Amino acid sequence: MDFWEIYDQYYAQVKKYVAAMTRDDWAADDILQEVFMKVQRKFETLDDWAKLKPWIYSIARNQCFDHFRKVSASKENQTGDDREIDGIQPPLIQLQLERREMSRCVQNKIDLLPDSKREVIILFDALGLSHQEVSDILGIQIGAVKVRLHRARKARKEILDKDCNFEHDERNVFVCSPIEDEF
Repeated sequence: MDFWEIYDQYYAQVKKYVAAMTRDDWAADDILQEVFMKVQRKFETLDDWAKLKPWIYSIARNQCFDHFRKVSASKENQTGDDREIDGIQPPLIQLQLERREMSRCVQNKIDLLPDSKREVIILFDALGLSHQEVSDILGIQIGAVKVRLHRARKARKEILDKDCNFEHDERNVFVCSPIEDEF
């Protein structure tokens, strides 16, 4: 398998993952470029081709964390006025959730989860990776993946139960709308 086959096979999936992790399409594009540059430089050193997919996702995950560290360091060096401008991010785009006709309410609520829980939901539920693949990417045991996924789904359900109304709209489509605060 050559680099361009790898690129063609994994680009779209890795892009979904990176976009969901960063919630910033511009940053996701930059990160993707770095990911596939690393893959191109090092893919010949991969000993076990069965681990290609987790290897690529691990690179993507590490690049996302590098991005978060750079953003955090950059924000620490900015004035208060700059932070407000830079704090504006494009909305989270989770194509898998949109395809399942989930509303913006649910997408925003998933964004409230801590990173570790949101990440496992993205990898498993949105991208459809197996427990083994998620285990390889996160560098944890399969049992720990299952526990983390269970806890993440439970936390997601608690947030949705607390903050969302689920009902059928006029088209008979199941939708979510935020619960309005009563004052």
